[in-house]
Amino acid sequence: MSESKLEALLDERREFPPSKEFAKQANAQPSIYKEANADPVAWWRKQADRLTWDKAPTKTLEWELPFAKWFSDGTLNASVNCVDRHVANGLGDRVAFHWVGDPEGDKRTITYSDLLTDVSQAANALTSLGVKAGDRVAVYMPMIPEAVVAMLACARLGAAHSVVFGGFSASALSDRILDADCRFVITADGGYRRGAVAELKPQVDEALTKCPDVKAVLVVKRTGQDVEWMEGRDHWWHDVVASAPKTHTPESFPAEQPLYIMYTSGTTARPKGIFHTTGGYLTQAATTHNYIFDVKPETDICWTAADIGWVTGHSYIVYGPLTNGVTQVLYEGTPDSGGKDRWWKIIEEYKVTILYTAPTTIRTLMKWGHALPQAHDLSSLRLLGSVGEPINPEAWIWYRKYIGADTCPIVDTWWQTETGAIMITPLPGITATKPGAAMTPFPGISVDIVDNDGKSVGNGEGGYLTITAPWPSMTRGIWGDPERFKETYWSRFPGSYFAGDGAKRDQDGSLWLLGRVDDVMNISGHRLSTTEVEHALVGHPAVAEAAVVGASDDVTGQAIVAFVTLKLSADVAEKDQGPLVAELREHVSVMISPIAKPRQIILTPDLPKTRSGKIMRRLLRDVAEHRQLGDVTTLMDPTVVSMIDGLMAQHSSDDD
Repeated sequence: MSESKLEALLDERREFPPSKEFAKQANAQPSIYKEANADPVAWWRKQADRLTWDKAPTKTLEWELPFAKWFSDGTLNASVNCVDRHVANGLGDRVAFHWVGDPEGDKRTITYSDLLTDVSQAANALTSLGVKAGDRVAVYMPMIPEAVVAMLACARLGAAHSVVFGGFSASALSDRILDADCRFVITADGGYRRGAVAELKPQVDEALTKCPDVKAVLVVKRTGQDVEWMEGRDHWWHDVVASAPKTHTPESFPAEQPLYIMYTSGTTARPKGIFHTTGGYLTQAATTHNYIFDVKPETDICWTAADIGWVTGHSYIVYGPLTNGVTQVLYEGTPDSGGKDRWWKIIEEYKVTILYTAPTTIRTLMKWGHALPQAHDLSSLRLLGSVGEPINPEAWIWYRKYIGADTCPIVDTWWQTETGAIMITPLPGITATKPGAAMTPFPGISVDIVDNDGKSVGNGEGGYLTITAPWPSMTRGIWGDPERFKETYWSRFPGSYFAGDGAKRDQDGSLWLLGRVDDVMNISGHRLSTTEVEHALVGHPAVAEAAVVGASDDVTGQAIVAFVTLKLSADVAEKDQGPLVAELREHVSVMISPIAKPRQIILTPDLPKTRSGKIMRRLLRDVAEHRQLGDVTTLMDPTVVSMIDGLMAQHSSDDD
């Protein structure tokens, strides 16, 4: 690809107009922005009517900065909103989940009636084990239907669930159990990753040596492997749940009843227990899901390709879609479980209409080439979404062209565990899109980009992304530590929530996310975002993915070190990579500035990623700084880091 064509591709002014097909839909009402932004509180109260309330709220927002209450005098049950009401409305035969296991051929179809029975039995079983409203329950599960059932059963009882990603170590699990004071754990003997068994129950056993207050462990038999057993504490799901009564009468809880705790990792401090309550969170999860994905519950097949161990799985697999009564695909495996075309087989088989995934995954699929998706019928797709980090423009274009047939709108979304639901996004049929831009705040959401002194920046300028008014799904705090909540999120710019991300407005006022502000490098006094260097590298036709970190440098203070994976089609001699590395360094210089030219570029077959697809840049910084490597147990492939460490050492030796 020539530089002129590349520059056209990355042009911030390149717009795709709102889809004409989506503009015909009921959700495509341009007046939505005017109405919502004129009186956000009133608009959100209107959206709360999407839910089934046992007692409708008369209060909407109570705001004592930084603590909010939404719909506080209303009462409801989250599980009823996700399941019971759809069955009561005659939709029990509608499929809730097409579950697809990691091994090919392992699948189940679960209707809303099936789900209601499963959740009712699980709620009865948990009650028999002693779970009650106000308790906390740790959930450490693979991506199987029982994981969703466990979450909904906890919600049904008014017990907050704390889902811990199944890739976390025993130490990370015990830390989270202790911090939330969980007295119950729901897990499985194991799960599958690329056909191999991944142990879970042994990790729980190890974790619980530090958690003596845990009363009961409920275990799903997924793999059939032998596991240690503690009589009186451990219980098989198929014994306790399957024999429980199939009906359950739910209680009604206040809107501010804690629904779940989700821990975000910290590199220098203990993980933060972000907790969300029920009424406001459900309102925004359901509303954003409805408008952003233009859902048609009668016909859509939605696939959010994420793990429930992360907030994306909570909001856009469990609570948002189920509240809206849609049909979904729930997938246990990785993109290449059973072959690099596994995703395309699933989309073709189930006629998926909406796909929501992460840029890192898109770039991986892109690296494998467009011949794989083109060999399958993806014509059912009508909308594509991106989540988790800023998407580089070339990946955006590839996603649209080869997966969306150049017709599917792309909604590039920004939000966080702390925000609970999507905050910045285009709306199909209403707003234009630009490759790589999140575009505009969701209706009823108020954001600003400010400089170091907290003053708004103009078009064409960058700064710190802040949220300037409360929103329904906002976190209610850090579990057990309100002072840390104030200090972490509300002290940098008084009166505003500081997201921790950098952003810019382009000349048209469109919003572009630049990644975490701690991913800003200081090169000879010039501040550069790792994201913009990564985007420049991935803009080169040979590059599939790139991760950039700043490393200490005696001359420049910090120097740029880039780790790059190539497309399968890239023609590079294994022992003569020098010309391509030089070309890539010059490419960054042309696209950004000579200051941005990486000191080192390491060509590697893969990058260290968590099982949710996020690149672990913290570990790459350790490699670049020649430090002892940190915990690698959460990685999809822990051997990748040692391989990169070896390449880095060889590269340094060659330089010498």
